[in-house]
Amino acid sequence: MTDGKDAETRKDDLRTGKPYWLTTPGISVRHRAEPGRDRFDVIVVGAGISGALAAEALTRQGRKVLILDRRAPVSGSTPASTAMIQHEIDVPLTKLQAQRGARAANAAWRRSVAAVNDLAGLTERLKINCQMQRKPALYLAGKQMDADDLADEVAARRKIGIEAELIDRATLNADYGMSRAAAILSPDSASANPAQLTAGLLRACRKRGALLAAPVEITDMAELPGGVALATRDGRVLTADHAAFCTGYEFLPQMQAKSHHVTSTWALATGKIINMPRWLKDTIVWEASDPYLYFRSDPSGRIIAGGEDEDASERNSDPKLLASKSKTIIAKLEKLTGLGVGPAEFAWSAPFSVTDDGLPIIDRVKGHDRVWAVMGFGGNGITFSMIAAQIVAAGIAGKKDPDDRLFRLR
Repeated sequence: MTDGKDAETRKDDLRTGKPYWLTTPGISVRHRAEPGRDRFDVIVVGAGISGALAAEALTRQGRKVLILDRRAPVSGSTPASTAMIQHEIDVPLTKLQAQRGARAANAAWRRSVAAVNDLAGLTERLKINCQMQRKPALYLAGKQMDADDLADEVAARRKIGIEAELIDRATLNADYGMSRAAAILSPDSASANPAQLTAGLLRACRKRGALLAAPVEITDMAELPGGVALATRDGRVLTADHAAFCTGYEFLPQMQAKSHHVTSTWALATGKIINMPRWLKDTIVWEASDPYLYFRSDPSGRIIAGGEDEDASERNSDPKLLASKSKTIIAKLEKLTGLGVGPAEFAWSAPFSVTDDGLPIIDRVKGHDRVWAVMGFGGNGITFSMIAAQIVAAGIAGKKDPDDRLFRLR
């Protein structure tokens, strides 16, 4: 082992307020206080959506997996998600092409589309009851992209085989009741209850023999000739052939880089909306602005909305700011849609990490061959977690994922 800090991840208050998902049924998962044995094929650190998807992919390969978390399962940042499972990346395709080059940008966008569909299909095969709904996304013109920019974006997406349709002002107003210069309508996104989704995945892992232990905190690690050793806070040493740190924003210090940083975001759930428009039941919406508003409905008739992001990691912990931000989001939502949605019934805030290119970091930890880090940053956290599970599972199996170079530490 090293100095006792090599595997001690960043710590954060992962949310403030009361996320709506924590009030829904089916989000608890049986777990034990102790791992039960010391040797595994893979140890997955983190029992949120990233860890659950990674563990599902690994147990599907028949591996003996231990899932650990310093908190109870499904109680970290996952319940703070609005679970708008988008194929659209925060950085538009046209801008990402200029930033990373056409080949990398095109591959990242295509992989994001595939990941949403893979996740929806996985949920259906496992019969997870999590309100998974395939939905189109409506991307509204805003301060960052006008109608001409959106037209260029549509052309770029179509050129690489991604479906997209430009909606003009008149059609947008007639069909959606919103007044903007233009919008892009595209399929291949979805929404879900993130806590139910994560719990369902963890239950599937347990049925395949995975062990789930919490609270267990990893403080140190060492790579051995034939595997890895992880030390726990209480002095236990666990060994495995491989380890995957799926700890999200509480990342390993070795993975810190100038290309990513932690910001703050706010979200809410309204009360049940009477006579909700049909399009809002079936569509997720976001805008080309900074900060941007994003929203969708859930099957109970609530609107789940978020935005007002700030480039400051500690701002999300202020309860007074949470109340103010919630009012701002509601006001923007009502002005845009013309709906009277009333005050938020649930409101919460959380740290939120972003990268310069809008893409996640999925890579082996610096100086290690058998330890992976999954950092599903940006507005596509769940989508990126699906990609991470596929890349990590392939890497541990000794196979090469065609897109793994896209998401390496930058």
